[in-house]
Amino acid sequence: MFDAVADTYDRMNAVMTGGQERRWRRVVAEALELKDGDLALDLAAGTGASSASLGARGASVIACDFSEGMLKVGHARHPAMRFVAGDALQLPFRDGRFDAVTISFGLRNVADVDAALRELARVTAPGGRLAILETSAPRRQPLRAGHHFYVRRVMPRLARLVASNSEAYDYLAESVDAWPGPAELADRIAAAGWGCVRWRQLMLGAVALHCAVAVGTPGVTSAGATTRAGEGR
Repeated sequence: MFDAVADTYDRMNAVMTGGQERRWRRVVAEALELKDGDLALDLAAGTGASSASLGARGASVIACDFSEGMLKVGHARHPAMRFVAGDALQLPFRDGRFDAVTISFGLRNVADVDAALRELARVTAPGGRLAILETSAPRRQPLRAGHHFYVRRVMPRLARLVASNSEAYDYLAESVDAWPGPAELADRIAAAGWGCVRWRQLMLGAVALHCAVAVGTPGVTSAGATTRAGEGR
């Protein structure tokens, strides 16, 4: 499915988010607190747009994705970037390799979310940072109803105008509806072995950013504690 939409994927993201995806990429990069010399994994990197944002912070970035079509388009657009084909449930990296790991709008597409969270923890060094950007839903009406209408009615129509394979976006709309709320996801992140889990919602609740720290470092006392930050815009 993602192979089929690779050519127009970035353009479609820009249309569906009203251009907000660029700001969200900066938010993720800031949350990871990247420094020169850090090695970061961008999982479900697609064509590498999010990876390029991380690299602009001075980190070395590996863009990993399951879709060879996405990787092919990404390599053509970012020939200096390192792209690796990989399965989120069996990452092709050794234990503790990365200083930071992230996945944006891809976690809901894996077959086993909890296994993917454990794999991300496995390849992250103690004290390393995690940032997950995913769809969410506003907590209050009428924003929640408006969000549902956009996802189920507006987004598929936009896809028919812009995307190379509009049927793929029917699935994406269904996956957004089925995705757990941010508090439940925070609990699952903690259960996968991450500490200092915290989250906040962006864009009036339509998107959630979850952050955590790999255990085994001073200051990380519990993998089970979660914190909700204030809502962002």
